[in-house]
Amino acid sequence: MSQQQEVRVFAPATVANVACGYDVLGFAIDAPGDEVVVRFSEKPGLRITKVTGDDGRLPLAAEKNTAGVAALDLLKHLGMQDRGIEMEIHKKMPFGSGLGSSAASAVAGVYAVNKLIGEPLTKKQLLPFAMTGEASADGAWHADNVGPCLLGGIVFIRSNQELDIAQLEPPKNLWAAVVHPDIEILTKVAREILPESILLENATQQTGNLGGLICGIIQEDYGMISRSIHDVIAEPRRQKLIPEFYNAKRAAMSAGALGFSISGAGPSVFALCEGEESARKVGAKISEVFDKIQLNNQLYVSPINKHGVHVIEGENK
Repeated sequence: MSQQQEVRVFAPATVANVACGYDVLGFAIDAPGDEVVVRFSEKPGLRITKVTGDDGRLPLAAEKNTAGVAALDLLKHLGMQDRGIEMEIHKKMPFGSGLGSSAASAVAGVYAVNKLIGEPLTKKQLLPFAMTGEASADGAWHADNVGPCLLGGIVFIRSNQELDIAQLEPPKNLWAAVVHPDIEILTKVAREILPESILLENATQQTGNLGGLICGIIQEDYGMISRSIHDVIAEPRRQKLIPEFYNAKRAAMSAGALGFSISGAGPSVFALCEGEESARKVGAKISEVFDKIQLNNQLYVSPINKHGVHVIEGENK
């Protein structure tokens, strides 16, 4: 295994749940994302030497940082805990955004270290270590952010406990418009407002929608995709946390979106669209809704990111 002296990687944001796939479906987008840089050090052990873009919110102690926890778990597994490694983390996505910020850091950390030491494990084999890192932040064990961030594309999780996952090839012209309004929603809060039990009728409808969405993706059937992007469990409860949610949804659908819902726990929202032109039009209409109430927001328009975390070149900017 050849080793490099320094590795810089980028881990992309993700949209989890995708409306009807609560905790079992997610996809990656091109931006925003996090960067992690790792290099060998003469001092034993893993040390985080710098964190930027976090407003001082993230710990430098590796055992308390999602990127550090994931990397430490990998090094322990390989019996390389004493290998001297320095890590820099450059946060380039907002906290509590519903875009998988914790997952991106965990994925970037473990992927970068794996690359640095000669890539002893495959991407897919890194999944449980990245999961450990993300779980250290929110206590939850679900791969709908970590999976697509690590592997790219659309990822379906049959079992989070067993990490039994499948990658779905996205339709060639499937694009996403993602808008992040400048408010923060903690995943813990968003999970607490969900119902403890659901009606059989709703469970049946949600199962049908999830199956329909997966079939639509596999068959590149945009009509089936559009008919399936409906969440009857989490969205009705969580929408109250997002200002003007239903006005944004109406604007997106009127502009031609295939479907619209909450990204992860929110507050980010997303629309799936057929083609870049449609996605940019839909994204602009969603953004306008937040602009009207003077709520700052960021728009990201992207095809489904098929690659996930990857090595990048050049200095941090």
